[in-house]
Amino acid sequence: MRAAGFTEPGGPEVLRLLELPTPEPGSGEIRVRILAAGVQPYDARIRAGWTPPGVPPTLPRIPGNEFAGVVDRLGPDVTDITVGAEVLGFGNLGAYAEYLVVPASQVTAKPPTMPWEVAGGFSAGAQTAHIALEALGVGAGDTLLVHAAAGGVGTVAVQLAVAAGATVLGTGREENHDYLRTLGAIPVTYGPGLVERVRRLTPDVTAALDGAGGEALRASLDLVADRKRILTLVEHGRAEELGIRVTSNLRSAQRLAELVELHRQGRLLIHVRRTFPLDRAAEAHRELETRHGRGKLVIVVD
Repeated sequence: MRAAGFTEPGGPEVLRLLELPTPEPGSGEIRVRILAAGVQPYDARIRAGWTPPGVPPTLPRIPGNEFAGVVDRLGPDVTDITVGAEVLGFGNLGAYAEYLVVPASQVTAKPPTMPWEVAGGFSAGAQTAHIALEALGVGAGDTLLVHAAAGGVGTVAVQLAVAAGATVLGTGREENHDYLRTLGAIPVTYGPGLVERVRRLTPDVTAALDGAGGEALRASLDLVADRKRILTLVEHGRAEELGIRVTSNLRSAQRLAELVELHRQGRLLIHVRRTFPLDRAAEAHRELETRHGRGKLVIVVD
């Protein structure tokens, strides 16, 4: 099979098209013919040399932990999924490829109305946002500050928080402010003076979701009195020292299915800003690492 991966870690340029053996599913597993795979900061960390806990440090390595495609082979003991089923799901690695083997428990059905590129980039941002808001206990009466609100996680977090009854302030570049308004957020411009701009809008920020780090995290610390109601998606290494939260690995097919249903009902919108073919994965990573732009980047596998 074809896959976009690397034989040594480094910058985006290390990603190239590889020919690898097509994997076979074991007990409780399925093989998915991948049609789309989301591109996210997790993937860039993998490419730069980070090895997730419990993953063997073997090379070559194929990034990608969210995907959509068609089930083409079942392993032993899989009884609740059929060959030909259209699914989306999650894993740790390997989604930048024509085929991926994952446990059957890590996929859910793709609605016919959900485009493939949306399905491929759905799982990570949607589940991360949902888990983060759950950890922060965001609900009616809260004022939530979301940094990088126009990004993949931020887009979902804003919508879920608004639906839960919270007032949401979303930081972003000025060209993304109209987009943030369509999601239900009050936009705030990044940069020096952020704390003062937020305080002019509201005296009481009760929770913050940091998807940017650096100045954004410092602003959150200034604005939110209870540090247990600050969660960073970026600065994991400082979280314990600062007394703030990070997300736990609570992804599940049930959580994903609930979020997919919100999308099917038109209550959760996902914006795909650009797609790339498999042989241009390096270009996708270069755009990802500009850390600008709205919504998701997705690799489409033909």
